[in-house]
Order: sequence, then structure tokens, then C-alpha cells
Amino acid sequence: MSEPHRYDRHLARRPQSVVVQPTSFCNLDCTYCYLPHRDRREHMAVEVADAVARSVTELAPALSPGRPLELVWHAGEPLALGLRRFGELLAPFEPLRQAGLVHHYVQTNATLVSDDWCRFLARYQFRVGVSIDGPAALNAQRVDRKGKPAFDRIVKGVARLREAGIAFSVIAVVTAESVDRPEDLLDFLAGLGCHTIGINIEETEGVNTTRPMPTVEQARQFWRRTMAWSRRTPGPKVRELARLGDYLHAARTARQTDRGALLIDPIPTVSAAGDVVLLSPELAGIAAPAYDDFRAGNVLHQSLASILDGAHRLRYVDEFLTGLERCEATCQFFDFCRGAQAGNRYFENGRLDTTETNYCRVSRQALITALSDTVREEQAA
Repeated sequence: MSEPHRYDRHLARRPQSVVVQPTSFCNLDCTYCYLPHRDRREHMAVEVADAVARSVTELAPALSPGRPLELVWHAGEPLALGLRRFGELLAPFEPLRQAGLVHHYVQTNATLVSDDWCRFLARYQFRVGVSIDGPAALNAQRVDRKGKPAFDRIVKGVARLREAGIAFSVIAVVTAESVDRPEDLLDFLAGLGCHTIGINIEETEGVNTTRPMPTVEQARQFWRRTMAWSRRTPGPKVRELARLGDYLHAARTARQTDRGALLIDPIPTVSAAGDVVLLSPELAGIAAPAYDDFRAGNVLHQSLASILDGAHRLRYVDEFLTGLERCEATCQFFDFCRGAQAGNRYFENGRLDTTETNYCRVSRQALITALSDTVREEQAA
């Protein structure tokens, strides 16, 4: 069990985002999906949404001024709930949204986006993220439950968002099949009209344990070519490059960073049944008896504030803090990555008190070394 001060050194007591999983079901069956229960039609009851809204109201005084709490509707496919049911879940949050205390975000595969959904998203001022992995050839892992490609339906949904004037970002999973084609990927995504491109290099997590993953060298070359693409291409920013730029700017200017900004967001994730998992949404729904399936509590019986105040007593949180301390003591990349990603530690190493993961190597370390290689080449030219 961790001491409270040990927790407070690394983790925030109050979150900046809460992930809400309104349904475990997804209408797609992507080959790399990590969700173990995406075929179950478990939908969140209004009582759970009410409890989350009460918890958010309690958290509101601790939020940063002018920065509403981000409610991230994720897991499964949120739009599979249907308009009526989703509207019922949003109702308890409406006073908070109108007061500027929360902002809704939804991550969707866009296959169900219709004109009615566009009006719904606009009404509640959703920030929208679309999951798409590039042109049809690179999007081949995203299939429906009959194994048919989802590409055309995703593109149609994106077109509806664009026609309705709804701004959106995209997140692409880069696989072993697509890691050698960054320009094709980025050109296509930029052409969709998104404002931000997020890159997730495929990870071993959840039930995705047997597919081949991009190597470190492939990732380093991917990031090098992504940097080159970004420098010559006006348009959407690449999320990972923007984060790296912010870090380098702070280091270059020796800017004193607010200690609170360095703390890791505990990211409470609320399942359809109200169970709360901390540190990594990917841990939700995972069977792990040694860690009580990573459950930290249930919003029907405890507020999020109360759950977070007792988080230092959880075995998996204690292990994670040990892993962070080891990262900080041994890793030259720690100042940039901050040693987060609890889920990757567990899925790759079987415990959370470990340090380096393949996720670290391909998504953080390879990004830094790609920049270093680029700078050295330019200086030698």
C-alpha cells in the first residue's frame, strides 16, 4: 500500500478527464481490437450516468480555471446506443455543460453517423474523434462482424460530419502492414479535412496479443518520415509531434512548469455497470483476480472523489508508482514520457511495477531518436 504523499508526487488527486463507457458493444470487429467484450450489448443505465454527474459536480471546484472536465464517451461504439438512449445519458450532465464545467468528447468509428447524429453532436457541442487507419488498403483491419471492410461507411460518415460543419480529429492505428507507408497514411488523413491527426502504433494489449507489431527500427523510420511530411505539408497537426514540440519548447526556454501540470491524470474510467478503473481505460473489463480486475470502486456506491482519495491503497496503483520511480531513476527519456501507460506495463510484462515496454520504445523513444537523427543529418549537410 502506498503512502498518500507517494501518490501525490506522481498522480493528480483530481482528474482532467473522465472516460465514460456507455456500451461495451461495437458494430465493428477490427482485427487488432483490445476490447474483450465488444460483442456484448451491455448498455449504461441512466442511474449510472446520474451518479457520474453527481461525482463531476463534486469534482468541479478542483478543476483548473477555464478548463472544463473532459467527458470522453468511448469503448465499444458509443453511437451504437442510438440517439434516444444516448440523449438520456447526457441529460444529467446538461446543467454542468451549460455552466461550462464539462465538455463532451466522443471517439467513434463514424459508420453510424447520419444527419440526425450530426444534429445531436452539434446540439451538445461534442468534440469528435474518428477512428480510421488511412486509405482503403491501410484500413483493411477495420471490418464489420461479417468480415467486410468498413472503409466506405467510415468515409461516408466523415463526409456527413464535414458537410454539417462539425470539426473532428482522427486517430489512426499504425500496424506492421502500414508502418512503412507514412506518406500514404498522412496524405489521406489530411485530405479528410480533420484538424488533428493522432497516431497510435499498434500495441499488445487486452485481447490483442498475437499479431505482429511494428519494430523499433520501423517506428523510428516512421517518425522520421512523419516529421519530414509535417515540415513540408500545411494542414492538420500531428498530435505526437505537437506534444514533442511543446516539451522541447519548455526545455529550451527553461520555462518553469507548474508542478500540477506534470502530474499524471488518473483518468477514471466508468464502465456501463458503474465500475471504476484508474490509470488506463484499457484495463477496464480485464479479468485479473490478483488486482480485483482493476476495480477501484463503483460510482453507484462511491463518488469519484472518494474513490480517488483512496486510490493509493490499491495494489495495482502501488505497483504502478513503483514502476514510475524505477523509470525516473533509470530512463533517459523520463522527462518526456513521464513514465505513464499503466496498461502497457501490465499487458506486456504482467505487472505494473516494471519499467520499459515496447510501447515506450516505439511510441516515445523512437520519436525522440527520430528527431535526434534528423537534426544530426541536417547539421552534417
